[in-house]
Amino acid sequence: MQERHADRTLYFQEQGLTTRKYVIPYIQAQLEIGSHSTILEVGCGEGGNLTPFLDLGCKVVGIDIMKDQIALARKYFAGHPNEAKLTLIDQDIYQVHPATLPAFDVIFLRDVIEHIPDQERFMHYIRSFMAPHGVIFFGFPPWRMPFGGHQQVCRSKFLSRLPWYHLLPNNLYTGLLKAFGESDELIAALLEVKETGISIDRFHRCLAGAGWKIKKETYYLINPNYETKFGLKPRVLPAGMKIPWLCDYYTTAIYCVAGRD
Repeated sequence: MQERHADRTLYFQEQGLTTRKYVIPYIQAQLEIGSHSTILEVGCGEGGNLTPFLDLGCKVVGIDIMKDQIALARKYFAGHPNEAKLTLIDQDIYQVHPATLPAFDVIFLRDVIEHIPDQERFMHYIRSFMAPHGVIFFGFPPWRMPFGGHQQVCRSKFLSRLPWYHLLPNNLYTGLLKAFGESDELIAALLEVKETGISIDRFHRCLAGAGWKIKKETYYLINPNYETKFGLKPRVLPAGMKIPWLCDYYTTAIYCVAGRD
């Protein structure tokens, strides 16, 4: 397991840095963001991605099913100058009624859509939270990329650095994790990621099926996240490498902004 996954304060800070430098400018190319904006993050965790929006004076809502992570978020944001403009909800997104919240200018999911069950349903459901002029941002690792199984969270240093083995059949994958001493709890979590992992093609089909129109999309050979993680500069996937299906194996991130069709 990398230090950043164990040190939640460090992880919180890293999230804010990447969102401020890369995610907000990416969204702003399609929709201006300022103190007038309403922002929703689905799967906000401790809220690191929310910090740059709150710093801008936006009205911000973060939703996460993990109560302990929302508790940490409340701790981290205590005393923030714009704390009154922040709402944190520890609930399953499918249990949140859109009528209880404002219509949002921006909805975003960063490293989250690959964890959400029934993604076809989600793509339809989340539309009811958005203002007519609003946009939704997705940033996620395609399932077949080297670490699409999130195996970097393994305790074993070897497994945490080993690419693509999450693509093994479940019985072989589970056996390998057990052989290196991973806990039953972690194995269950990794198998859950395996169940909900999403390919580029399936992501597009889910969007189209729910009536979303892609406004901007970028395939990254080097994920913008890797700048804070590893000191690597982001690199867009060269056009010649954008080969259907095959590019899932080496595209480390997709950034996508979509609106109502």
